[in-house]
Amino acid sequence: MTPSKLTAAILVLTLASPLAAQDAQSLKKRVETALAEAAPGTRFGLVVTTEDGREIVAINPDQRFIPASNTKIFTTAAAFATLSGLDQPDTDGGTAVRLDRAGKTVPDIVLEGRGDARLSNATDCAADCLATLADAVAAKARVVHDVIGDDSIYPDQRWGPGMSWNNIPTRSGTATSALTLDDNELPLQVTPGAVGAAPRLDLPPYYTVDNRAVTVAKGKTDLQFDRAPNGTLLRLSGTILADAKPELLRLGIDDPAHYTAWTFKRLLEARGVRVTGAVMARHRPLGPTDDPAIRQGAPAPQPPRELPLAQLTPLPLIQDLTLINKVSQNLHAELMLRRVGHRAGSGSIADGAAEVRAMLERAGVPRTAYDFSDGSGMSSYNRVAPRGVTILLRWIASQPWGVAFRETLPIGGVDGTLSKRFNGTMLERKLFAKTGTLNASSALSGYMTGKSGRTLIFSAYANDMPDGTSATKLVDRALELIAAEN
Repeated sequence: MTPSKLTAAILVLTLASPLAAQDAQSLKKRVETALAEAAPGTRFGLVVTTEDGREIVAINPDQRFIPASNTKIFTTAAAFATLSGLDQPDTDGGTAVRLDRAGKTVPDIVLEGRGDARLSNATDCAADCLATLADAVAAKARVVHDVIGDDSIYPDQRWGPGMSWNNIPTRSGTATSALTLDDNELPLQVTPGAVGAAPRLDLPPYYTVDNRAVTVAKGKTDLQFDRAPNGTLLRLSGTILADAKPELLRLGIDDPAHYTAWTFKRLLEARGVRVTGAVMARHRPLGPTDDPAIRQGAPAPQPPRELPLAQLTPLPLIQDLTLINKVSQNLHAELMLRRVGHRAGSGSIADGAAEVRAMLERAGVPRTAYDFSDGSGMSSYNRVAPRGVTILLRWIASQPWGVAFRETLPIGGVDGTLSKRFNGTMLERKLFAKTGTLNASSALSGYMTGKSGRTLIFSAYANDMPDGTSATKLVDRALELIAAEN
């Protein structure tokens, strides 16, 4: 290069760098102006980077935020990073049934849960069906004693630390168990009665209902329900319009192993099998050796399990990982965390969290950028920093399974929890991200395609919004602004 050309090149670089910095500052100010329309007290964190890690916008990048269901990014990524055969039938997790004769004249029936999140008793069930196991028992025995639901492959941790107790009666907070049926939800259909009268109820007779709801001619349908933790008395209140269609409520279940055994007893009896004993659940209490920080090594091996009479083989786990991220399925995320933790541990929350932490260390995420108490994001104890999340997402994109992970995320304006966001904008079909909503917390992190066609990595959080306010549209607008200029 001639001296004159070298001088010119240096001059261009000298001038370009300040201009680029000025443009970045201008964009950041416009983004901050857009976010400033939020209700007073709202706190934002936002980082957007290029694929090579260059930060385009950084607002409170290292502050820590409640991630809500963004937690599922970490749980599902850990599954991709640690579990094998995700695209193959799940030969490890399927529910099994065995006859326990053990000196008994009449055998007990033991349902063994092994972490499957998709066991079904639906009338149209085509795969992973509880009825298949009932058929296997009916073909071998006509009289049985107790029906036992055994979820002891994982320790008994039905709820993660920091989950709000008021979520427990709902489908969002239903209990986690290695023996799970129909998402551990009990359907309650409420049909209007005569004006002034209580509505009619249709649900399996697992709960007793104190029906205080009223059918009304005017107003609106507004039904509420409540139940004490581990209680079986459900209180229904509120109103339902006389001309309304039946309302379907989904109730949480606190002891899924017991409920599954209770349902299995009914299936056996429908097949002519006489049950002479009781319905019971078999749990394994949480102990010190379920904490990897205490046991210092692999957990003590569990006693060998007898060969089952029959065992189901669920569909590939990749399908469940997609469900978790697309629709933000809490129970399945919690079971996935335990599955990850059971790979080298006991299947406790602490074991799962240790695997997530090990993954984040490999990804180069600073330890100050995260803390987790569950796998779904229902815990208000969880914390993440947006810069740390973008580091993880960049690392994920570089992994052999990075494309498969991205395909599990909702697509803006298309499906999952983003089906009604970014419609008609430049990010429709060009944004792939995990949402999150919990107690004055909103989150969105993932990948988007900018105007230039480049992939951008982003993580956005809004916390501490005043009651009755939302920051979702402001975050969306900020992302659209950034994508339009990159």
